Amino acid sequence: MLEIGAGCGPATGRLLKLAPKVTSLEYDARSLGKLKAKHHDAAIAPLCGDAATLPFADASFSSAVAILVLHHLRSKELQDRAFEEVHRVLRPGGSFFAFEINDAWIHRVGHYKSTFTPVTPGSAFARLTRAGFSKISVDFRRGGFRLAARKAAEERSRDRALAVAGSAAT
Repeated sequence: MLEIGAGCGPATGRLLKLAPKVTSLEYDARSLGKLKAKHHDAAIAPLCGDAATLPFADASFSSAVAILVLHHLRSKELQDRAFEEVHRVLRPGGSFFAFEINDAWIHRVGHYKSTFTPVTPGSAFARLTRAGFSKISVDFRRGGFRLAARKAAEERSRDRALAVAGSAAT
């Protein structure tokens, strides 16, 4: 599992109960240091990195999670790039989950000295579809919303079908 924007690790231990290994990516070196100090489990791999340029090979993960992260990216373009990058590093059939806060004055005030680029729930379907995801859902919660999306498993089937069709034509 890829945890994007792990911060100092408040969700990392819980994610490890759901997956045998968690790769926790954090942009801020200070937060990464706290994450490493808090979690000493060999099944947790903390790394410094950026959500918009993930330092992983294609199809490296079966799932990716971004909890309260996307609104910290400096622009909608970087958010879209992050969606594309998550799609790239997921295996066919892999799942992406995110939780975001609503665009409300209280959240703008709370982010007064930090980046706040809210993701609107109404834009999520089109943006995730453009990134290549399918089976997209938006689930509203008090104060925020959850996103869930899948990378199509059919990519393997399509490639196999093309190979079979190509060999049958020769």
